Amino acid sequence: MLKMKPYSIILYYNYTSILGVEAYREKHHLFCIENNLLGRIIIAPEGLNGTVSGLTEDCQKYMTWLKNDPLFAGTNFDFKIEEHDTHAFVKLHVRVKEEIVNSDLGVNPRIRTGKHLTPANFKEMYHNDPEVVLVDMRSNYEHNVGKFKGAITFDMENLRELPDHIQEIEHLKNKKIITYCTGGIKCEKASAYLLERGFENVYQLHGGIIKYGLEEGGEDFEGKCYVFDNRVTTNVNAVNPAVISKCHICEAQSDFMVNCANPECNAHLAICPSCLKVMDGACSDECKTHPRKRPYNAEGYYSKQSDNYSPKFGFKSRQRTKIAQLF
Repeated sequence: MLKMKPYSIILYYNYTSILGVEAYREKHHLFCIENNLLGRIIIAPEGLNGTVSGLTEDCQKYMTWLKNDPLFAGTNFDFKIEEHDTHAFVKLHVRVKEEIVNSDLGVNPRIRTGKHLTPANFKEMYHNDPEVVLVDMRSNYEHNVGKFKGAITFDMENLRELPDHIQEIEHLKNKKIITYCTGGIKCEKASAYLLERGFENVYQLHGGIIKYGLEEGGEDFEGKCYVFDNRVTTNVNAVNPAVISKCHICEAQSDFMVNCANPECNAHLAICPSCLKVMDGACSDECKTHPRKRPYNAEGYYSKQSDNYSPKFGFKSRQRTKIAQLF
């Protein structure tokens, strides 16, 4: 019997109206501190979006706390839970923003959105319905390292650029469009936007790529899934895995995703370990000789470092800043 790993990584979102976002942010931040959770959490008037890591028992306590909060009564949390050996983050950020996923699309998924497909239903439609077209709603650096076989992708940096690419699929309005992303959150708005633009048969993969991998083995997802924690990418396909990305330097097949060591570039791209070493962590000769280039890191991931940082210190620092702004 395989031994479970001691830590969990949780990915989730919840579209629900939150009044008093600053007060809720403080309450949420303190709970995470008290339960040794790290990660990135966004709170907005439209809802909650987070990725956190912690010991499995602490993550279970966190999920129970969220589900029992009257604020979210009548809503469902769809937690994507992965096992891990350690924390997947080095810091805790709980921030207030205008949206829980930047889009500027002017839609409200609580009013109308694409039909949700469970991973099992998605698999059935994807493999057996000739009218189905898959559309990837992620950024280019994400789908460059992994995507569903046959899916349409857009050359966009973020979801705000979707209106600039909608003409690329206008001719598919008579098809069944299934949108997908990492955990499902982008598709809530992307599918709603497609409906606004006259697409009628719009679906979304509920729980995203991560849930499809966990529940259905990730069949026909080629490459790796880009994630927003220290892992950078994760394997989702246990059935017929493939490598689709190429090393930015030598063009050999590689799914080793890194950040350029030059912080002013910080490009997300695939560079094989041997080229990464030769380039001293950089993506180009210009970045290699840049005066601000960070020291070579064989993992290709650079987290922001702060002296004497702790989640509690970060919370107190924010409180001092808020008080200072009052005077």
